[in-house]
Amino acid sequence: MGEKEQQLSYPMAPANGHGRSDAEAGGAATQQRKKNRTKCFLFIALFVIFQIGVITIFSVTVMKIRTPKFRIRSAHLTNFNAGTPASPSFSGTVNAEFTVKNANFGRYKYRNTTVDFFYRGTPVGQVLVRDSRAGWRSTEKFNVVVDLSLANAQANPQLASDLNAGVVQISSQARMRGRVELIFVMKKNKSTDMNCTMEIVTATQQLRNIICN
Repeated sequence: MGEKEQQLSYPMAPANGHGRSDAEAGGAATQQRKKNRTKCFLFIALFVIFQIGVITIFSVTVMKIRTPKFRIRSAHLTNFNAGTPASPSFSGTVNAEFTVKNANFGRYKYRNTTVDFFYRGTPVGQVLVRDSRAGWRSTEKFNVVVDLSLANAQANPQLASDLNAGVVQISSQARMRGRVELIFVMKKNKSTDMNCTMEIVTATQQLRNIICN
């Protein structure tokens, strides 16, 4: 009896070591699943950040609508005639190259546009630009012919002085109205202004210092 009680006082050991190894394997699997979930969440977060970055860059570059530029690229003068100091006047023909620069990712369709030419605020010429279009991120170039004429000396008494100095200042102004069609999806009305100045050198009958803002 004593020997039996002594034997029962000791805990019974497992028949083999599989109990502990199964528990360890289960814990390792749980840890691996947690790591996999963490990696998955990290990849999702990085993907979302990447998409936000792409959308932001796309919106500030491709989807941003810019104002086209309407300018005089070059011009030369023909058939220039100047009056006398007693009766100052001038006339001539300007052959100019106009440009419409479109920096958008979509074409710019513009309407008929009237360009006015002035001598110190006095109208001296006018030309009509027919409606057309400038393609994606391109510059439309076309030539126009403008007849300039100022015969009324009283309209601007400074003409005699300018003719005496040999330099006549001319300016051109216009507002071009049109519409930008962005990637054939978004359409927005957009206007652009021409504001250019130039000088006629009477001695050489040439145009110089063509500046557009």
